[in-house]
Amino acid sequence: MTMATARQFEHQTTATLYETDFLAWTEAQAEALRTRQAASLDWVNLLEEVESMGASQRRDLESRLTVLLMHLIKWRWQPEKRSTSWKLTIRGQRREIERLLKQSPSLKGYVPEVLAEAWNDACEDAEDETGLPMQTFPTGCPWDATSQILDKAWWPD
Repeated sequence: MTMATARQFEHQTTATLYETDFLAWTEAQAEALRTRQAASLDWVNLLEEVESMGASQRRDLESRLTVLLMHLIKWRWQPEKRSTSWKLTIRGQRREIERLLKQSPSLKGYVPEVLAEAWNDACEDAEDETGLPMQTFPTGCPWDATSQILDKAWWPD
């Protein structure tokens, strides 16, 4: 068996392992990286997984921002119904977003990109939860992401 044939066979085996036993595949890839065995790496699937990890963090940020905004909306437009539960959700989402941004500082630049969409989603959710018509809420987010929304000390009044 030539070296090229061996590499092709090895790639097919790792690619198959990727499809049949993801945990075993990750362990094999980690070992190949640790021992610097480039020929043993499943480059195609490894690249896909690394890109997927970044996309997952962006989705997590957007999801947490939507939940945070929805509770801030409820806090602002239904002050008579403010509860400890809402306060804990707001604090918890701010804390988790802060952790995400600390782990991946480059996500900070992503916040302004997703703010409009997160605001629209939050308004739709708030409409369903509060019974208030969509027209109650501004068409765009009235709050600044860094100086208000993510500031632990800021609360909309």
